[in-house]
Amino acid sequence: MSRLLFISDIHGNMEAVEALQKELPNIAPDKIYFLGDAVGKGPESHLALDWVRKNCDVVIRGNWDDGMILNQFPNDQYYCNQLGEERLKYILTLPFETEVLISGLWFRLVHGRPTDRLYLSYDSMEDLEKGFISKVSSRVYNAYICADSHMPYIRNCSKGYAINTGSIGNSLGVPRVHGILIEGELDSPVQSPISFNVLSIPYDNEKAVKKCDLYPDMPWPDAYKKEILTGRYGRA
Repeated sequence: MSRLLFISDIHGNMEAVEALQKELPNIAPDKIYFLGDAVGKGPESHLALDWVRKNCDVVIRGNWDDGMILNQFPNDQYYCNQLGEERLKYILTLPFETEVLISGLWFRLVHGRPTDRLYLSYDSMEDLEKGFISKVSSRVYNAYICADSHMPYIRNCSKGYAINTGSIGNSLGVPRVHGILIEGELDSPVQSPISFNVLSIPYDNEKAVKKCDLYPDMPWPDAYKKEILTGRYGRA
């Protein structure tokens, strides 16, 4: 049986990443899947993306990753300058979605935006079920794992399982490191038992906030600090 870790949304918060890194020997994943948004918002997008490239086996593109290329977000140029040309070229190589077969179930892996809507924990079943259909191939899946909303959940729908990783570095609600750990038979077409668990790891939020002071040109630092400390969004 494989242990598969699904994570996303670091948003430049390396204090949160270091807390996850410390726990990885205990989690002991066989593979790590990163579902987008290493960059933006926080102070160290360059280091966050470097960590993803070094440690994650499968990586897809999120809306902030994509925004760095298209200059969609306020003050994108700050993050683009921090990332540099080589990292931006790497982001361009990332797919918007992929798939994985676990214990006889085909999972669609997608960030959410920009290809899909924002899938929220309190969405209706009708809204969540839009995520079971690939925007690339129109294939219908047994389950999907998304990100983007920064709040982990596991929903049982009539079409299958709708799962959200939550966020590593920018959690909504409880401001901790979140991810999804799945235990099942990787690449097996035979239906067999499978388990889903939400990981919740504390980290030094105060230290993460102080890190911003090392980057005086970082956009919207007060809003970011509020998010890291309270799990509530919106510019302070």
